[in-house]
Amino acid sequence: MRYYDHLIFDYSEEGRRGYTLPKAAAPEVSSALPEGLRRSSAPALPEVSEVDVVRHYTNLSQMNFGVDTGFYPLGSCTMKYNPKINEEIAAMAAFGAIHPLQPVASVQGVQAVYASMEQMLAAITGMKYFTFNPCAGAHGELTGLMIMRAWHRSRGDVARTKIIVPDSAHGTNPASAAVCGLDVVVVKSNAAGLVDVEDLKPLLGPDLAGIMMTNPNTLGLFEKDIKEIAALVHEAGGLLYYDGANMNPLIGTVRPGDMGFDIMHLNLHKSFSTPHGGGGPGSGPVGVAAFLKDCLPYPHTIETADGYALQTTGTTAGRVSAHMGNFGVILRACAWLLTIGRQHVREVGPIATLNANYVKEKLRDAYKLPIPSVCKHEFVFDGLINDGAREGVEGATTLDVAKRLLDFGFHAPTIYFPLLFHQALMIEPTETESKETLDAFIDVMHRIAAEAAEDPNILHAAPHNAPISRPDDTTAAKHPVINWGDLQAEG
Repeated sequence: MRYYDHLIFDYSEEGRRGYTLPKAAAPEVSSALPEGLRRSSAPALPEVSEVDVVRHYTNLSQMNFGVDTGFYPLGSCTMKYNPKINEEIAAMAAFGAIHPLQPVASVQGVQAVYASMEQMLAAITGMKYFTFNPCAGAHGELTGLMIMRAWHRSRGDVARTKIIVPDSAHGTNPASAAVCGLDVVVVKSNAAGLVDVEDLKPLLGPDLAGIMMTNPNTLGLFEKDIKEIAALVHEAGGLLYYDGANMNPLIGTVRPGDMGFDIMHLNLHKSFSTPHGGGGPGSGPVGVAAFLKDCLPYPHTIETADGYALQTTGTTAGRVSAHMGNFGVILRACAWLLTIGRQHVREVGPIATLNANYVKEKLRDAYKLPIPSVCKHEFVFDGLINDGAREGVEGATTLDVAKRLLDFGFHAPTIYFPLLFHQALMIEPTETESKETLDAFIDVMHRIAAEAAEDPNILHAAPHNAPISRPDDTTAAKHPVINWGDLQAEG
């Protein structure tokens, strides 16, 4: 049995210690906790040596897959490599030792970062102003919709409660709209995978608050009718919201503000190369056109004759976070932008697009490509061309392909999303991967396709050499075992 097949509790022996501390010289202080909140007995912690602790956490780290250990082609999430200089700057004591409640005069450098980031992101996106208060992408969506609603209400237009969302949208779009109290209406895609303008027209009217879109969309296709869509929505009195999760291929090439979008969010933990995954940390700054400035949430950094200050008054969407977002993530994004500079930021989108089209064209002989158009940063297959299905033999599925990839040291792409295709396999290489890495991935994908055609049972049993094979995800979500006591009770 391998070391990581055990839990640290398995190595526990009563009385074993990794280290000891001298008895405190200070007198014991009675607990301020109320009696009802105090433990009646010591917590059941494992008693282990230092080497067991080190091996336990080292082995856990080696069981995890991350962008630092291998290729992570997760479509719609832009899992690009994070340069370590970003981490070094974010760890500087001058930034790490501050407190969010310090007087603004004592953290002028922090405010300068916010102001500088606002200027850089405005230049990249075509927006005028940004708030950095939202702590993640979906939080940014909600904030953007709050801004949209606040603007309509400030004009006395309270009847505008309808938000249009494409059927190819990210799932957070309708969820954010519903949380904001808006009524969601779906607009269909046409045969080319783009928003159907003719289906959109009847949905426009005096109750329209706006439309949420991402461009390129979740199929990786550029919405070529965006100028017409923007004109139609604006003519109907609505606003355009841009979901910035798919911003990566546009960086340095096209600006959402120039397409006609009024509000947008960015995922700094995606397109702007800061840590991503595992539920955090994140940052979802929201940008707006000039006429929406007074609807931004507060506080907002402004520059005065005496330095930087915080604006906390005005007709705004209110406060959306305790402070000004996750500053560490914002700082990492700032470091990334300053490192690559104005010249090289223009190369991000084109290289990401080139990598995606290269992989797509190399694999279309083995995987179904429902829409053969030129893509942007990502593309979607609809399963294998030959899944090996025959009498008495079940064919290989997208899930099987994803699981088999793990045996070759690659993380699985996004699967079964978007919902437009039954066996969706969504791949995004990003601009940070080399041709050698992409070629290795392509070779493995071809090998998996050959295995599926010859003996799909190889894929059904995959992964063959991972620490965990195929857990019951549904049971794990409904009945999680999260502590040692529950595990013992499970037997």
